[in-house]
Amino acid sequence: MKIITIAIALFSSVLLSCKEETKPKPVVVENVAPSATAAEDAKREEIIAYAKKYLGTAYCYAGGSPEKGFDCSGFVNFVFKNFGVELPRSSSQFKNIGKTVKPEEIKVGDVLVFYGYRDRNSIGHLGIVCEANGMKSKFIHSSSGKEMAVTVSELGSDQYTRRFYKAVDVLTTK
Repeated sequence: MKIITIAIALFSSVLLSCKEETKPKPVVVENVAPSATAAEDAKREEIIAYAKKYLGTAYCYAGGSPEKGFDCSGFVNFVFKNFGVELPRSSSQFKNIGKTVKPEEIKVGDVLVFYGYRDRNSIGHLGIVCEANGMKSKFIHSSSGKEMAVTVSELGSDQYTRRFYKAVDVLTTK
């Protein structure tokens, strides 16, 4: 009996000396909205994917639809209008529009603005950056050149480098 009493006492002291285990509180992960930059980047990529659907569409002076064909400003206007961005219909009106960005800061979805072939005082061509790489960026545009269609060209090619006026961010509202 003495052994049972000692065993019960020992067992009781062990039970009483045990502390309640503290369980860690579960971590609640809230749905975090994508950053403004991530959302903007996604929109820019979506714009380019949409623009590329029209690769090969015929060039048409003053054209602004896939059925009739596009000129450069008609194409830019058509693409951005699909995303709720209102832009001028004439390339000459891009001389003083949007936020000018340095070539090394060009982003997908920026609009490239070029002088005309004959007149370095007037704007004559537009395109939308589809691959950003400074002065070697690629852009999608409706060309009245040998392609006579919506095509992709490189800003670094001589015919565009010498006519380059500026790059414009028409999407960032800051």
